[in-house]
Amino acid sequence: MTLAIGTYFKVGPVLVGYDGRESSPIIAKVVCSALNYLGIDCNDAGFVPTPCLEYAVKKLGYSGGIMITASHNPPQYNGIKSAAKDGVEISQEDEIIIENIFEQKNWIQNPSRWGNTVKENRAVDVYVNGIISQIDSKKIRSKKLKVVIDLGNGVQAVSAPILCKMLDCKTFLINEKIDGLFPGRGSEPTPQNLSKLSLTVRKNNADLGIAFDGDGDRSIFCDNKGNVLSGDISALILTKFILQKNPHSLIVTCLNSGSSIELVANKFDSQVIRTKVGSVEVSRKMVSTNALIGFEENGGFMFGKHNQVRDGCMTLALMLDFLATSEKTLSEEISYLPPSFTTKDKITCSYEDAMKLIRSLKEQFPNSDTTDGIKIINNSRNWVMIRPSGTEPIIRIYAEAENRENLDTLMSKYLQKVRSIISDNTFKTNSGHDWNGE
Repeated sequence: MTLAIGTYFKVGPVLVGYDGRESSPIIAKVVCSALNYLGIDCNDAGFVPTPCLEYAVKKLGYSGGIMITASHNPPQYNGIKSAAKDGVEISQEDEIIIENIFEQKNWIQNPSRWGNTVKENRAVDVYVNGIISQIDSKKIRSKKLKVVIDLGNGVQAVSAPILCKMLDCKTFLINEKIDGLFPGRGSEPTPQNLSKLSLTVRKNNADLGIAFDGDGDRSIFCDNKGNVLSGDISALILTKFILQKNPHSLIVTCLNSGSSIELVANKFDSQVIRTKVGSVEVSRKMVSTNALIGFEENGGFMFGKHNQVRDGCMTLALMLDFLATSEKTLSEEISYLPPSFTTKDKITCSYEDAMKLIRSLKEQFPNSDTTDGIKIINNSRNWVMIRPSGTEPIIRIYAEAENRENLDTLMSKYLQKVRSIISDNTFKTNSGHDWNGE
C-alpha cells in the first residue's frame, strides 16, 4: 500500500510519524523503505500525534504525510493514515485513486535514484507554537489555570504537557507514559473509563479535565465538577466562544451530531453544513467551503484557522482560551447552553447483516434520511440514526430527544428493534465480508 501512496504523492519529501503501538516503529521503517525504493525522500518525525504530523506537513512544506496509527482501536490493530500537502486527510476520491494504483500494481518503476530517510525534529515545536499563535496566551498565563490531563498512554504526551507548561497552567497528568498496550484505560476515552480523570479534577479543584485518544486527534472534557462532557456539549461551548469573535461563519458537522448547534449558529448569523459521518468528510467539506469550525460528536473538533483536521491539543488550547476570558466556571457556562440530550450505543453485527438491517429499516421508514445509513427523524430534536461502523463489525446507533426521559425511551425502543431484526432467523446470514472504510 505504501508503494501506491508514494506513487500518488509522486515526489518527496514525505513526512512519516507514528503512535505508541508496539508495531508502529517497525511499520514506520517499512514505510520509509518503501518510499525510498520509489526514489522518494522521507523524514521520520518519530512519536507524534496525528494532528501534529498533519500540521507539520503543511507548515514545513512536505508533499504529503503518512501517520502510522489505529487511533482509538485496541492495541493489536494498526493502520496507515495519509495526509495531502495541505495538511488535511486525503479525500475519499483520492483514496480510490490510491486503491486503483494498488490493485493494478501501477506504482513508480525504475526510479533514477534511491530516496533517503532522515530525522525530522521540528514537528512538535512547530505544532505547539502554531497552536499558541491562535490563542491569547498572555491572558491564559495570567489566570494560572489548573488542568488535569489523561493522556491515555497515547502520543499527545509529547505535546499537550508542553503546551500547558508554556501557558503557565498547573498540570496534573494521568497515564502519561506512552505505551502501545494502553494499560491505563484503553486507547479510547469514554464516560465509562474516565472516573480517575473526574476524581482528580475534583480532588485538586481543577478548572477542567481532558482525555485524549491514542493518536491525540480527539479529546473528551470534564468540567470543574468532574462531569464528563459529550463531544456535542464541548463543541457547543467552543463554537459559541469562537463565533462571538467571528460571526457570519460556517460550521461543518456530521449527520449524527445534536441539533443544538443550529441554535448556537443562528445567534451569530452563522450556517451549519451537515456531512456523512467521518472526519475526512468534515475536513474536506471545511476545505472546500472555507469553514471556520468543524466537529464530530465523538470529541473531534477542528479549528479552520489552525488546520482543518480534528486536533486534541488545539481543542485544549481553545478551551483554556475560553476559560481565561470567562468569569464563570466551566460547569456554570454549560448551564447557559441550549439543552442537548444525545446518546449512542453499538451492537455486534456482520457487514452483510448490517446492510440487510438498513434495508429493512428503509422499508419501514421510507421518508427517512438515507444519506449515511438511515436517520429516522420525528422532528429536528427527536431522531435516531443507525449506520454500520467503517472499522469494526458493529452497528452504531445514535439518538437525540427533547429530554433525558424521552431519550432513554427512544434509545431503548430502537435497540430492541435492531436486535429483533438482527436475530430474526429469516434475516441472519453468515457473512465473510471484509470490514473497512471510515
